[in-house]
Amino acid sequence: MSKRSVSCYKWADIPEDKLKPDISRKVIHGENITVAMFSLKKGAKVDSHKHVNEQISCVLSGAVRFVLTDGNEHVVSQGMVIHFPPEVEHAALALEDSVVIDIFSPPREDWKKDADQYLRK
Repeated sequence: MSKRSVSCYKWADIPEDKLKPDISRKVIHGENITVAMFSLKKGAKVDSHKHVNEQISCVLSGAVRFVLTDGNEHVVSQGMVIHFPPEVEHAALALEDSVVIDIFSPPREDWKKDADQYLRK
């Protein structure tokens, strides 16, 4: 039987990836999940995209408008959580300076390969 180890992190020690002038991200990849902390300045936009990953977004501060391709919109503010099933196309707009924790399963293999241009343009 192999022994598995536990990892403990401090967000302050995780390198920040500056995706755009108004969006930055810190990421932790596990075996079966990816967790990211996004910092978004008011007005920051994430272009419409979809992925194979199930996503849960927890807004720690601020407010974000999520727009779905079916026309539905959800304003998610501090203390609220939104769930996206796999393959649901969505975009985001920061209505205020915001901090958001995103949890993905399976892990974001596209991020590991720097194939996340929708976040960088």
